[in-house]
Amino acid sequence: MMSDQNPQRNHNGTIGYIVGGGLKANLQARLTVQAQHIHEGAFVVVESGEWLFYGLVTDLQLGSTDPRFADEQSEVRLPPQLASLLQGQTLFTNLEILAALMMERGPEPGDPEYETWFQQVLNEEIRPMPVKTVPQHHAGVRLAQAGDIAEIFGKEGEGPFFSIGETLEGGHPVCVNLDKLVQRSAGIFGATGTGKSFLTRVILAGLIQRGKTAVLIFDMHNEYGPDDTASDTGMRVPGLKGKFPARVRMVGLGRGATIRGKHPDYNLEIAETDITPGDILMLTQELNLRETTSTTLEALQSSFGQDAWFHHFKQMRVNTYVVDEDGKRVPAPDSVEAWAIDAGVHPGAAEALHAKLRRLFNAPYIVEEPAADALKQMIDNLDNGQHVVLSFGQHESDLDYLFVSNLLTRRIRQVWERRTNDFRSGKQGVKEPRPLVIAVEEAHKLLNREMASQTTFSTIAREMRKYYVTLLIIDQRPSQIYDEVMSQLGTRITGWLGDSDDIQAVLTGLAGREALRGMLARLQPKEEVLMLGWGVPMPIVLRSRRYDDAFWEELLGPGTKRHNDDILEEIGF
Repeated sequence: MMSDQNPQRNHNGTIGYIVGGGLKANLQARLTVQAQHIHEGAFVVVESGEWLFYGLVTDLQLGSTDPRFADEQSEVRLPPQLASLLQGQTLFTNLEILAALMMERGPEPGDPEYETWFQQVLNEEIRPMPVKTVPQHHAGVRLAQAGDIAEIFGKEGEGPFFSIGETLEGGHPVCVNLDKLVQRSAGIFGATGTGKSFLTRVILAGLIQRGKTAVLIFDMHNEYGPDDTASDTGMRVPGLKGKFPARVRMVGLGRGATIRGKHPDYNLEIAETDITPGDILMLTQELNLRETTSTTLEALQSSFGQDAWFHHFKQMRVNTYVVDEDGKRVPAPDSVEAWAIDAGVHPGAAEALHAKLRRLFNAPYIVEEPAADALKQMIDNLDNGQHVVLSFGQHESDLDYLFVSNLLTRRIRQVWERRTNDFRSGKQGVKEPRPLVIAVEEAHKLLNREMASQTTFSTIAREMRKYYVTLLIIDQRPSQIYDEVMSQLGTRITGWLGDSDDIQAVLTGLAGREALRGMLARLQPKEEVLMLGWGVPMPIVLRSRRYDDAFWEELLGPGTKRHNDDILEEIGF
């Protein structure tokens, strides 16, 4: 890896010069340093007259002025000094550069006008633009420096810019614009063990510290709220609740639920009256429901009303018979079969649905009368700038996750839509809704092709950004997420993916995806990620920020650990 003092670099910092390429084809640059000092994914700058071109190294190719010089080992038949001189003149390495942006060159650092110009860049008064032309032949190529990175990706601490990693060569911080990140749904991808959960924690911590967006986290495996232990190192992993005790509300699913032995701030129970037929149809794949299910559900709603159908169906008995006044054995009045006959529904279909819904009937978090309106409390928390982590505790089955997350998201979506419409209509006293990000793990279970049309999440991905609601989906199998949903993701941050279908899915709809495909496949299994899309000006490979004590000290300031421990002790944790 090359440092600023590397003797292989020329005196003016260049590592090569442009020798070919075009707008449709990638640029070609001849290296003037040893190839081992430049890695795939390096962020480089091409200086051509009054313009700077910014790009990524997507390939390194060996070449020669004549194939014979590459085939013959001159060091065997010639003296070492002569062989070295001959190789330097006849053998070379070319870089393939994916040029993404160009910007008019500003004053040099140290110039009195540089700070004014740089601030205009941060304020987007001067903006880099997509490449519309090509640099000159022999234009110098150099590795990007900290100033170049800041000009394109922003400077941490300046407004919404938040560092999530550093460049592979040079270790310069790379920021994402958090305000822009949440304007559209985003995705964090990576194979199991690549560290996507840690990267997600870093981004969520940045959003919470920023304080402009409310965050709702569906914590299926109880990883984000409470402190955890890393499975590979055994080290303690701080939870968001411990670091933001006043800003984060930890909610447990079901009465009396605890989370890793800790009591949540409050518990969520779902009222039977909140369940709609649509919530059941969303579980078609998980419960293996029949095609007749929708007809049966419509009949139940018609018989007992929108609020009471689930309760009445739950109370019905099966295989229960009585003897009528004529001595005939007939279905009992409170049986499923008796209701089906009266409602004109096939009794077998009704009984089959009742049997399959037994898993929900027996769910302890679904009750007739909740002790408190926890759902309203969650919405109030989010509306007031607090953040909610819903931990599923012992209810970690796919059925629990699919059912609860979809039902809650449906209700929250209705509230945000109503508030947005009231705000835009100029209704007196209605303030602008706070942007809401819903973080969803195991997203392919909710957004696969079979279920995407039925879940609230797909609607949010497609339409809800105009209502201030977006998704942050975390998944290891992006190829199983519906194509239409993937195409709506603005920012994508992905670690190593071993499956070619997953790689293709992440790059769907993006320019230059063929050049990025190989780069993504060759990422290091841990810490290296490719960031691209709406939230960043151009694709870039970076080493993700570590989620450790140093991160928290940088985010919250020194002494944070002691301060937070004192707060936790005061509130009984």
